Amino acid sequence: MNSVFFVVLRCIKKIIYEKIFTILGLVSATALMNAQIVINEIYGAGGGSTASILYKYDFVELKNIGSTTVTLTGAYLQYASAAGTFNGGNSNHALPSITLAPGQTYLLQEGSVGTAGGDLPTPDAIGTINLSGSAGKLALTSDNTAPTAATSANVIDFLGYGTTASYFEGTGPAPAPSNTTSIARLAGDTNNNSVDFTGGTPTPQNSSNATLAVVDVKNKKAGSFVKNSFVKNNEIVFGSDVKDVKVFNTFGQLVKEASVKQNGTVSVAELVKGNYIVTGTVNNQPVSQKVLKD
Repeated sequence: MNSVFFVVLRCIKKIIYEKIFTILGLVSATALMNAQIVINEIYGAGGGSTASILYKYDFVELKNIGSTTVTLTGAYLQYASAAGTFNGGNSNHALPSITLAPGQTYLLQEGSVGTAGGDLPTPDAIGTINLSGSAGKLALTSDNTAPTAATSANVIDFLGYGTTASYFEGTGPAPAPSNTTSIARLAGDTNNNSVDFTGGTPTPQNSSNATLAVVDVKNKKAGSFVKNSFVKNNEIVFGSDVKDVKVFNTFGQLVKEASVKQNGTVSVAELVKGNYIVTGTVNNQPVSQKVLKD
């Protein structure tokens, strides 16, 4: 009788342990779904043949969107056309070992189809991928195995963009870029390309541009940095004492410097309409924010 009891008890324990390990496995898998180093921005019209082309080369910008420093080793960047498959060649290249602090970016200069456009900020690495300027698929992978889906086992991050992209993360592709626009990540990673990305003025940033690779103002108390990210009256208004205010254009060029007191302003009347990145130091912490001058 006792032997039967202990056999039954062992079976019950085995079932309980299996369920626990299954649950832990699911939790671990879920924790790994959202990568820290992700595809942050792409531009695909590099070179081109029209005057509206902004840059001479395509670019892919990676970013650490997590809260800790991360190293990526042995990774690959892989590209396929909107309806095509990943097949290596010039559409696949290894990445150097990359270590990025929280908020830090990494700029990859890719292919070109002409000579139109300006130079990118100094890239961190150079590849040969010719991205489509309207629709395609881009994968950051842990090895050089060609992915067959956005959820393939070796995919660290995936971007399907343009309405004709055959697969993508989530419910739909990211919007299409153009000669004058890139597509960039809005904030974190929800594994939904249609939600995570938006079109806008390109802002390529390399890893050494320390003034731009800083903490996003959204992580700070509201109103503590720039109070009017949409600038209509030629003045940027600040919500705190800010040291070393710098304003950069979309080419990464410094166009304005100042230091201001709380509720102080900086005139940008001499700057043309468009997007800018404002950086500064608040309470000894570097902060940055994108603003649009109307």
